[in-house]
Amino acid sequence: MKVISTNLGNPTTFTWNGREEQTGIFKKPVAKPLYLTKTEVEADTVIDRVHHAGVHKACYLFSMDNYAYWKDMYPDLDWDWGMFGENLTVSGLDESRVRIGDVYRLGTALVQISQPREPCYKLGIRFGTQDVLKQFIDHNRPGTYVRILEEGKVQVGDELTLHEQSQNELTVQLFYKLLYLREKPKDLLDLFMGNPSVPQYKKERYQKYITP
Repeated sequence: MKVISTNLGNPTTFTWNGREEQTGIFKKPVAKPLYLTKTEVEADTVIDRVHHAGVHKACYLFSMDNYAYWKDMYPDLDWDWGMFGENLTVSGLDESRVRIGDVYRLGTALVQISQPREPCYKLGIRFGTQDVLKQFIDHNRPGTYVRILEEGKVQVGDELTLHEQSQNELTVQLFYKLLYLREKPKDLLDLFMGNPSVPQYKKERYQKYITP
């Protein structure tokens, strides 16, 4: 995996249900490295800190390999890297292979795969239609957030080098699948609950699906 684009956003105002709101999802490529801190990408815009940034969502990665699919679906949009609100557009990110808890060296930073991105209405604002939310879920290629184990700089051309692979086989894609299945399979729940890198608050929400 290699970094194709580093992206930052400025506050963008929009109207939702008759009320003005702001978002940082409108990210654009920047010609400089990004500095990854323990809780966010330095100089990026984070409006909603309840659902974005923080230890488990410090930086968002999305694969350039998925762009062709979405360009075909939305050919009239003004396309550039950062369309999905990702800080880092990377090549070769395969959510069906990358495991929750995998640790990568990325530039001078050390990062750990933490959880998939769950789309909200602001992605719909970015794409001009809320239809994109179901389409994004169905496509099953959500990208991934990472937690920052060691702060550092990341620039275009940097590679994600596997430093330590999780021994738990829960992939980003399996995590994502579990989020949207009405019936939660026991084997998948066991993987999820047994993965030490799944955020604890996520496990607490899924405890109700564990049969005594």
